[in-house]
Amino acid sequence: MEKTIPIENTAQGYLELLRDRGVKYFFGNAGTDFASLVDGFAKFAEQGKPYPRPITVPHEFLGVSMAHGYYMITGEPQVVMVHVIVGIANASGAIMNAARVNVPVIFSAGRTPFTEVGFVGSRSVQIHWAQESFDQGSLIREFVKWDYELKYFSQLESVVDRALAIAMAEPRGPVYLALPREVLAETHSEITFTTGGRQQIGGALHPDPAQIQEVAKLFAHAEHPLIITAGVGRDPQAVEALVMFAESFAIPVVAGLNNMYMNFPTTHPLHLGFDPAPYLGEADVVLVIDSDVPWFPTVVTPKETARVIQLRPDPLYSRYPLRGYPADIAMAADPAAALRLLTQEMVRYQGRAKRKIDRRFEALRKEHERQRQGWREQAEAVKDDKPIDMVWLSACINRVKDAETILINEYDLLLTQVDLDIPGSFFGSSPASGLGWGVGAALGAKLAAPEKTVIATVGDGSYLFSAPTACHFVSRAYALPIVVVIFNNQCWNAVRRATQGVHPQGWAVKTNHFPLTELSPSPAYEMICEANGGHGERVENPEEVVPALQRALRVVREEKRQAVLNVICRHP
Repeated sequence: MEKTIPIENTAQGYLELLRDRGVKYFFGNAGTDFASLVDGFAKFAEQGKPYPRPITVPHEFLGVSMAHGYYMITGEPQVVMVHVIVGIANASGAIMNAARVNVPVIFSAGRTPFTEVGFVGSRSVQIHWAQESFDQGSLIREFVKWDYELKYFSQLESVVDRALAIAMAEPRGPVYLALPREVLAETHSEITFTTGGRQQIGGALHPDPAQIQEVAKLFAHAEHPLIITAGVGRDPQAVEALVMFAESFAIPVVAGLNNMYMNFPTTHPLHLGFDPAPYLGEADVVLVIDSDVPWFPTVVTPKETARVIQLRPDPLYSRYPLRGYPADIAMAADPAAALRLLTQEMVRYQGRAKRKIDRRFEALRKEHERQRQGWREQAEAVKDDKPIDMVWLSACINRVKDAETILINEYDLLLTQVDLDIPGSFFGSSPASGLGWGVGAALGAKLAAPEKTVIATVGDGSYLFSAPTACHFVSRAYALPIVVVIFNNQCWNAVRRATQGVHPQGWAVKTNHFPLTELSPSPAYEMICEANGGHGERVENPEEVVPALQRALRVVREEKRQAVLNVICRHP
């Protein structure tokens, strides 16, 4: 059905299209290119149109990270806009994060006015010359699925719908749209468009039936099958499908080296932890589901005779320049759909294999319990250590969280100490490792699920990268109270560990001096939160961790204020 709405310019038409397509929020870091959009949002406010609601984000990386977090909870495509090429530069790390975990964002930037005189919106301030580039989109073209510059008002509906459709098509990911100031300011009296659009958004990829039969047969005859996944939990329904498939033939599941979601219930007897190395060497069939780095080839590889199946919409990771992992069977499919069909196919083998299934299930149950007992002993052994051990801090967070808690982890929360049984209750950072994602993603998650408690666990290095003042401003301005727990070990430990690994007998190790890794003297991070009306606490004693977490949760849940715990952890 066609709809005609009165407007005054292209910018208002753009906002009306986003509104019709169901976009709820517009994350913006504005510049002079936003003039017509600012005016359009003011008109929307006067008319009582609630969506899309503008969210002012004082740093571009934060804006994309919030959109990322909102999508993780809702599965809805997001819209972010920044100021010309300088805004793209600040946001580019967050776009890389989104690209590597298939987050659909219409990432827009205004364009420096391309005319010097003669049009509404022509150049009018000094920056309009120096900020122009020959090819603005080239800055992020490698990490977006599509990019375009809006040229005419008559294109608007087609361009918006194409951007949404391509972003949501599997494998999903960000797209880039440039919006020139003159085009946005161009005068028009009305816009006519088709309600809901004519370009389908999304759609699951179903697997080749022959591949389903082949993979099921391999698993039915395997003696040591193994499943490795880092990302199946991006779709909560796929978690249930994975549990059913694993149970059909007692197949152990290892959450991969970069565990980005709640992929498999950690309390399930078939969950064998977060490191495939102890089990990979004897595996004869390995199903890798949405895991870009399922193992480190320098540490362990499957035996030569093992069959390796890679399952995801893009099983070969075609956007990675180099990835040499075997793919004896590459299943380009939606994991949930493929797993359901595999489970159905396994039924034909179950009767003859019942004794094998029962024996394997019992053996895996014992291995699962052995692992968990070891992890509990690790936490118990360090519970009195000062500075606080990250193992103990992680165990304490597990103690205070509940079924309504969403955990957003940027590296330091140790999942061996955390029970994760509810799909959508845990999210980890992108393998692109654009630092600073965690707090912004937590704010986006809170915006999407205001009834949930959101805890962000970050290192002190990650917290610094997050533009914390901007984050705490947004938390206060939009009533998004979250708990941020800083695992403060006063260094970039990943860099330190890399140096130790590459040069184990080198000068840095011999002298215990690791230049460019130290983050000391350590600031009073909790005061940044206090400056924005929140609750801040420095925690140094291990017996104070749980009480401090409980105080922070009370502030967030009852007072509706944000909280930061600056927890002083063991320095490597």
